Amino acid sequence: MTEARTSESATLRPEPVELACADRLRLQGHFFAARGDASAVPVLIAPATGVRQQFYWRFADWLASQGHPTLVFDYRGIGLSLVGRLADSRVRLDDWGRLDQVAALQWLQSRTGAAKVVLVGHSAGAQMIGLLPNHASIARVVGVAASSGWFGGMRFAFALKARFGLRLMVPLGTLLRGYAPTAWLGLGENLPAQVGRQWGQWCAAGGYATNAVRAGQADDFHAHVRTPIVVLHAADDDIATSATVRDLLRTLPASPRATLRIEPSDHGLRGIGHVDWFRQSHQALWPLLRRAVLGEIALDPAVTPA
Repeated sequence: MTEARTSESATLRPEPVELACADRLRLQGHFFAARGDASAVPVLIAPATGVRQQFYWRFADWLASQGHPTLVFDYRGIGLSLVGRLADSRVRLDDWGRLDQVAALQWLQSRTGAAKVVLVGHSAGAQMIGLLPNHASIARVVGVAASSGWFGGMRFAFALKARFGLRLMVPLGTLLRGYAPTAWLGLGENLPAQVGRQWGQWCAAGGYATNAVRAGQADDFHAHVRTPIVVLHAADDDIATSATVRDLLRTLPASPRATLRIEPSDHGLRGIGHVDWFRQSHQALWPLLRRAVLGEIALDPAVTPA
C-alpha cells in the first residue's frame, strides 16, 4: 500500500465527534451532515490499515452532497485516535473490528435514527464484519479493494515483497522501536506493534479475521452474517486480486455477494491500484461506488439471503 496523503482534505470542515467504545476508549471521528435530500441511507467509511481518516474526507463530503449522512473515523492507535506514545500502545488488530467498528456503527445509528447503515470499507475496513456482534445493523457492505490480503493469492513477485515486509521487517522493527515501522515500508502510517504483527500473520495464513477467532481473541459471527457484500477491486491492484477476494468471501458463506474487477482505462484512468479510489483525482469512480451503496449492483444468484 502506498502512503495515502491527506492534503486533499485540508479545506473541509466536518463536525468532529467522539465515539465511545465498549471498553471506554474514545475514538475520534468526523461527521458529514447530508445536504439537499437527506433521505439517503447513512454511510460509515471504515479506513484501510494505516490510513488516516482525512484521506477519505473528499469522498465523504461528496457522499454528503448526494444526501448520505457520512461518518469516518480513526481506529485506536492511528491518527487522531492515538493516545500517548505509539510504542506504548497495546492495541490489537481485532480490536478495530470487535470494538471500534461496533462503536462507529452505534454512533451513526444513534445520530441519524437509521435502523441500518451502509459500510463502505476500504481494504481492512471491509474485512472484519465477522467480528461484529451488531453486524445485522449493516444494510450492505461495499468493500473497496477488500480481500483477505493472503500472500498465496498475490502475484508471485509482489507476494515476496509483502512477505519480506510484513513477516520479517515489521516484526524486527517492533523489537527495535516498540512499534511497527510500516511507514518506512510504504504501508501507510506506523502501527501499534501487535497490529503490525497480526497483519503479517493473518496475511500469511489466509482467511483474515478468522485468525483472531482461532486464536481465541474474538467471538465468531462469520457464519451468521447475511449482509450483502459487493467487492470492487482494480485490475492493477497487487493486494486485492481475484484470488484474495475469493479468500475473503469464503469466510462469509451466507452473505449474498457480487465482485467487480475494474479496469482503470474504462473510467479514463491510467491506474487505480489499492489506494487511489478515494482520491479527488479519481472521482470518476465515485458514482460507481454510490451505485453499490444504493444496492444497484446485481448480486450473484448463487448466494441468496436466508
